[in-house]
Amino acid sequence: MIFNIKEQDGGMFAALSGRLDTPAAVKAQQEITPLLENADKTITIDCTDLEYISSSGLRLFLTIRKETASKGGKVVIKNINDEIKKVFMMTGFFNLFEIV
Repeated sequence: MIFNIKEQDGGMFAALSGRLDTPAAVKAQQEITPLLENADKTITIDCTDLEYISSSGLRLFLTIRKETASKGGKVVIKNINDEIKKVFMMTGFFNLFEIV
């Protein structure tokens, strides 16, 4: 799992690559600190290269969403593949995020 985070266009941008399974989500929890610290901005998460997401990975997305909601920011998720889109639909996450 690769989690690249950078500032972009006045917000934060994170590109995910690989599998966001339980071990990767535990590691990523530590890596998302810059996103949580900037939760008052728009956080864009690019899932172009994300192959798989587990319930632990979904919890990571939810953590980011909760923090942005409390600080007035928003989360935009882009480029999810069909399999991850199905997971988001089944779990109700599709309605929690702005997905483009």
